[in-house]
Amino acid sequence: MSQVIDAPPAPPRPAATAPDPAELAALHGLSVSGARPTLPAYVRQLWQRRHFITAFATAKLTAQYSQAKLGQLWQVMTPLLNAAVYYFIFGLLMDTRHDVPDYVPFLVTGVFVFTFTQSSVMAGTRAIAGNLGLVRALHFPRAALPVSFSLQQLQQLLFSMGALVVILLCFGVPPALSWFLVLPVLALQFTFNTGLALVMARLGSRTPDIAQLMPFVLRTWMYVSGVMWSIDAVLKDQHLPHALQVLLECNPAAIYIDLMRFALIDSFHADQLPHHVWAWAVGWALLAGVGGFIYFWKAEETYGRG
Repeated sequence: MSQVIDAPPAPPRPAATAPDPAELAALHGLSVSGARPTLPAYVRQLWQRRHFITAFATAKLTAQYSQAKLGQLWQVMTPLLNAAVYYFIFGLLMDTRHDVPDYVPFLVTGVFVFTFTQSSVMAGTRAIAGNLGLVRALHFPRAALPVSFSLQQLQQLLFSMGALVVILLCFGVPPALSWFLVLPVLALQFTFNTGLALVMARLGSRTPDIAQLMPFVLRTWMYVSGVMWSIDAVLKDQHLPHALQVLLECNPAAIYIDLMRFALIDSFHADQLPHHVWAWAVGWALLAGVGGFIYFWKAEETYGRG
């Protein structure tokens, strides 16, 4: 009689573990699609596309008035017509021109300089939301869009500056060496405007309704920036709270307008400028330019999604 001895059951085989996707991707040199690069790498990518930024800005500027019969003349006529309306309302009806020497050059300079900031902010607000097809189709640093729109507004301002020079000469403002100060003022204001455009581009990409709100914000900003009236004259004649005086004097739009008037208009003297005006101008440019660039870069991988 034979006995059947049951063999002990074999131990279960360990289940095969799936390789970690991140480790597998790193092993084969793969990276996440649309991942945000480091800040230095992002700056290098943006610099490598500087020719695209310039060409895109020029193309947008050329196409802006391509359907109008007067074409590119509207680049100069639009701010001039705005200045004419403001002169009629504030200079004639409200009679603010008697408080300011060379009121027409004073007004036109303020309108041109503020329009530069205003247009840059509005263009930046729509930079991503208005170009989703380009953002989703091509891989490039998204900051190129708001930067190119700010550059477009700078190019338009340079056209307007030619008309401004003619106005200055017609109203008896002589050329002076101080006119060369226009270059550093424009450089600082362009940096400031680009930083604001980058901030608004990120906000506008997530909340398109901001584009509808911004005209009211910018119009209010214009009225408190001394475009049509002299902040210096108001602060001398009115006993305003000290905090309000500081806000009016340190307003970045008013600072760049005052510096441009100081550079171009002979009757606008240094004692009409706020204290430490150049330090304020540099500080605002660095704060907006660097801060706005970093703020935009932090959301790089989210643009065009959703």
